[in-house]
Amino acid sequence: MSELTHFNEQGRAKMVDVSDKSETVRTAIAHSSIEVNKIIYDQIASGQNKKGDVFAVAQVAGIMAAKQTSSIIPMCHPIPLTGVNITFEWDINVQNSHYVVLIYAEAKTKGVTGVEMEALTAATAAALTIYDMCKAAGKEMVIGPTFLLRKTGGKNGDYERARD
Repeated sequence: MSELTHFNEQGRAKMVDVSDKSETVRTAIAHSSIEVNKIIYDQIASGQNKKGDVFAVAQVAGIMAAKQTSSIIPMCHPIPLTGVNITFEWDINVQNSHYVVLIYAEAKTKGVTGVEMEALTAATAAALTIYDMCKAAGKEMVIGPTFLLRKTGGKNGDYERARD
């Protein structure tokens, strides 16, 4: 079991000891998306959603989620985040009735463990918040895929997802 870092000598889950790791600046950018219908697109684009500014609320939800990652993902270390940013872009093809919000979440820290989970949690929470704010106008929204785009820092070095 020594090769499995998240198991103790009894084969049970444990939080990895990171006390010997070097403190470095670490960043991660995650991506998620949510496909919506034209009614929802029109509501968001015109600022007419009954619950308020969809992107503003989703942005705050993503930031809050990043800050709470270690509370909901069992083996994540609580880390001091130095920055979290959430951005949104539209991917639209009117001919195909294709309206997708692209969500990008960037998390940063200076510490001994990475921020990938914080970025992924932020992107997911932002997508879920958009769903929650828009569900009265259509429940057929589709969330995802969600994935890590890029990370920097740490003993394993940098990572960048290959483009499709």
